[in-house]
Amino acid sequence: MADLFTKVYNPDVLSCIANLSNDEVFTPPDVVIQMLDTLPQELFKNPDTKFLDPACKTGVFLREIAKRLIVGLEPQFPDLQQRIDHIFHNQLYGIAITELTSLLARRGLYCSKYPNSQYSVSQFDTAEGNIRFRRTQHTWKDGKCVYCGAKDVKYDRGNDYESYAYEFIHYLNPQEIFNMKFDVIISNPPYQLNDGGGMGASAVPIYHHFVQQAKKLKPRYLSMIIPSRWFIGGKGLDDFRESMLKDKRITILHDYIDAVNVFTGVEIKGGICYFLWDKEHTGDCEITTHYQNNTESCTRPLLEDGTDIFIRYNKAIAILNKIRSKNEVSFKSIVSNRNPFGFSSAYDKATTEYRVTKYKLYAIKRTVSYLTADTVISKNQQLVDAWKVYVPKAVGSGYMSDKVNPFIGEPNSLCTETYLVIGGFASEQIAKNVCSYIETDFFHFLFGLGKITQNTTSKSYQFVPMQDFSKPWTDEELYKKYNLTQEEIDFIESMIRPME
Repeated sequence: MADLFTKVYNPDVLSCIANLSNDEVFTPPDVVIQMLDTLPQELFKNPDTKFLDPACKTGVFLREIAKRLIVGLEPQFPDLQQRIDHIFHNQLYGIAITELTSLLARRGLYCSKYPNSQYSVSQFDTAEGNIRFRRTQHTWKDGKCVYCGAKDVKYDRGNDYESYAYEFIHYLNPQEIFNMKFDVIISNPPYQLNDGGGMGASAVPIYHHFVQQAKKLKPRYLSMIIPSRWFIGGKGLDDFRESMLKDKRITILHDYIDAVNVFTGVEIKGGICYFLWDKEHTGDCEITTHYQNNTESCTRPLLEDGTDIFIRYNKAIAILNKIRSKNEVSFKSIVSNRNPFGFSSAYDKATTEYRVTKYKLYAIKRTVSYLTADTVISKNQQLVDAWKVYVPKAVGSGYMSDKVNPFIGEPNSLCTETYLVIGGFASEQIAKNVCSYIETDFFHFLFGLGKITQNTTSKSYQFVPMQDFSKPWTDEELYKKYNLTQEEIDFIESMIRPME
């Protein structure tokens, strides 16, 4: 087996091209190996096990599966060529995401772009073998594709350009594609489609459609590597998030806080994760968190009792339980919703020229402009003439270590949607005391548990407890109040970087 794969091609090539774009990220071989290690290895000794990659790019998943099957099936098929023919014709199947990746995947698996050629390690009657590509069309309704949510103004391109209508998720019944039962479905699906409003966390996610379609096929095992942003929902992920976090069949979850530890050179805000879904599993999940060169594992539910959010750090569970035992009101109760006063970041009816007016408007980077007295304030009138604290809606890069940088807003001050508002308060001193609390590591640790991307909402503050703001607060006072151990304190402080 070693001679077969080392002489035909150099697998390091795949590591070199493991990252191309932010929606179709190529998977490094070492990550594929880790994902395959989570499967029961008996699968690779069974000549009847069928594997499907529904989003082939390099063919690396099928290639690494083939390597294991070639070893595992040697007792049943002593002849190497007979063994290869059986594996490639009867056990490995793929659906390419584009015509180009179909050629790349076949080259990676069959050692030839065309498996009916003399150069293929296993001869097929067709030029595609078991790795198919069909140009699929979107199905438009009210300007969007009913299957993936793509906008027709951007993706209704005709036949001359790639439509990104991925075949696997554009079938109502995916069973019709191969018309067979698969034991294992494993893949790294495309992550998102540009909706015209930006990429990253603001683009339209599509990876959840691949997971949902795969479950329709009722495999024995399902494993996919996807952005971790689904932990908090939003952008069409709410139903998917709820179904995943309540799914007792997820038996293993590896969560990488920083995606660069998996895909170097590609920014995926909120991190990346891969999971193993076992149709027969009904218990807790083995959760492994990778962060700051640390790896920690714990078997626990995906949702802790009384919470509706996934806690990414295993060590945080005991700390959070101590705090929640006091049954205090959540700090989120005094945090506004997005765009607190109804002024968008592009609001252009204010003037930056100083003048004596009724309202001051804070915008990005704390720039100040002024509004006339007849300006209509459409939201949160009760906050206008109160003291308050402004905090950025976008905080750092999405990681726990990034701190909120608050500043005080005087009565009759307002802000654009760049900020969220905390308050209001009866005096400036109370607002200062609130700021002292926000600036603690304790606050930011709990805030970090509730957020996963750069953009925050009031829900991001749900694990932060309210305090008595007649006085300022320090970390030492908070650690003592909640009876935290030195080990817990050290963990909190290791997770928070100093505020800039």
